[in-house]
Amino acid sequence: MSLRRRSIDPPDPQRAAAAVRTLAVLLQAGARPLTAWRHLADTGDPAAVRIVARMDGGSEPTGAIEAEGGAWSDVAAAWEIATTVGAPLAEVLRTLAESLQDAASAADDVRIALAEPTGTARLLLWLPLAGLLLGFALGFDIVGVLTGNPIGIVCVVLGVGLVLLARWWTARMVRAAQPDAATPGMHAELVAVALAGGVGIPRALRLVEHSPAALPDARSSTDAVLELSRSAGVPAGELLRASAAQQRHESRVQGRVRAARLSSTLLLPLGVCTLPAFLLLGVAPLMLSVLATTPLPI
Repeated sequence: MSLRRRSIDPPDPQRAAAAVRTLAVLLQAGARPLTAWRHLADTGDPAAVRIVARMDGGSEPTGAIEAEGGAWSDVAAAWEIATTVGAPLAEVLRTLAESLQDAASAADDVRIALAEPTGTARLLLWLPLAGLLLGFALGFDIVGVLTGNPIGIVCVVLGVGLVLLARWWTARMVRAAQPDAATPGMHAELVAVALAGGVGIPRALRLVEHSPAALPDARSSTDAVLELSRSAGVPAGELLRASAAQQRHESRVQGRVRAARLSSTLLLPLGVCTLPAFLLLGVAPLMLSVLATTPLPI
């Protein structure tokens, strides 16, 4: 399995955050939602252009936004909840833009931390091929040894198998260390949006339950914050936003820890697969070539 980046990347959260911030300013200035989207599309924002095209095609704003995927699913969820409960849309989008920016910065920090171990893994996967090229450069009959000698054939089969296993194993480790695509703390953010519209906590939770942007396993942390708000007698909105910020911070720390661990765990496929493959495809053919060209003593 290849470690190359996919040709189609998910929507850029940084760009989404900037677009949402611009929308908030336009709405704050008195523009109607569709007009604000058109102004944003006129600036050349590709997501806004596609969203406006869907709206012109008859799609509801929420569906048109959610179709972009990625961070725009969070925007769609906040938009729908804010319009349902009557929360101030401009203020909701301004707060959401800050959350998306913070989450995107955390994800970028993790990707930067992963760049070095991932690049090292890509480089080491070429080690067996380097062994073969070395044999060719030294003038040995590598092809003849690997295809005409039974031991050479076994080396090829085992070596290629180990290379493929190393690529799969390494790619799996790198994927496991990647930051989660979902925005941390979005469940708490959406509940805060619903409460900003003046609805009660039970209805706010029901609205968020049906939102695709909120992770189900985040409900427990939100419930804990709401219980603290009730027992302390303080407004839940600020506590929920503080909890969301803390979840994003924890996600950043955990991502850096995963990146640090990846640097050491990548030694496993290196030692188990890549180095033996180098011996089978690089060193063994050289030795077989030397033995094949060395005359036996009489």
